Amino acid sequence: MSKDDVIVFSGIVEDKLPNTMFRVKLENGHEILATVCGKMRKARIWVNVGEHVRVEMTPYDLDKGRITFVERNRPGADSENQ
Repeated sequence: MSKDDVIVFSGIVEDKLPNTMFRVKLENGHEILATVCGKMRKARIWVNVGEHVRVEMTPYDLDKGRITFVERNRPGADSENQ
């Protein structure tokens, strides 16, 4: 397997833990521990409880993951405010 063989899930941040670790509940109901990826840490992107995130996981360890994207609701992005 190569480094690019990852499993991508969507989930919701349930709890914020020390050392930039988060408890994320995935769309299939499974809970994992996840950390913020390096590019998000370098860009100082914050992750809060209750936000929808995209998580990458390796097929070798399905209990840990890496948060790669935070899906935020920005004002003006939805069609209701038009």
